[in-house]
Amino acid sequence: MKICIVSDSHDSSPMLAAAVERARGAGAEAVLHCGDVIGPNTLRAAMRVGLPIHVVHGNNLGDVVVLARLAAESAGRLTYHGGDAALELGGRRLFMIHYPHLARGMAATGDYDAVFCGHSHVAAIERQPNVRGGSTWLINPGTVAGIGAPATYAMGDLATLAFAIERVDAAASAAD
Repeated sequence: MKICIVSDSHDSSPMLAAAVERARGAGAEAVLHCGDVIGPNTLRAAMRVGLPIHVVHGNNLGDVVVLARLAAESAGRLTYHGGDAALELGGRRLFMIHYPHLARGMAATGDYDAVFCGHSHVAAIERQPNVRGGSTWLINPGTVAGIGAPATYAMGDLATLAFAIERVDAAASAAD
């Protein structure tokens, strides 16, 4: 199973939708959004792409009541998890939270195959040593909105636990 990991969309609906559309074209079957959506309507264009979207909030909460309502009315296309999410997708144990320092701690437990975060706007893929003597993938997709850094997202293949940072095509998003 391939997944799209995004974060820090900060009301940039066209950039978010462009990343999700491109990821779907590359075989993604689900989207994980690591927070800082801000306005829930930011998600509407990405939801039209048709992939299930899992969202946690970040430090820029926006309107969580409307976000929860949008999820409830989405017929399963959008799941709002609150501050963090422990998920099983593609036979893998995944954890998602906005903050990198908390993500590093969760990766260090060894309870998950991969942990995803955002907040810093710095895209990174690394192995975090864990207390079980192994390591856990720690992925920050950067900022899909391109705020203070290139507009990026991450693609993940859960079958092989392979991850890559991808750039969002700003020209494609401008056409929306």
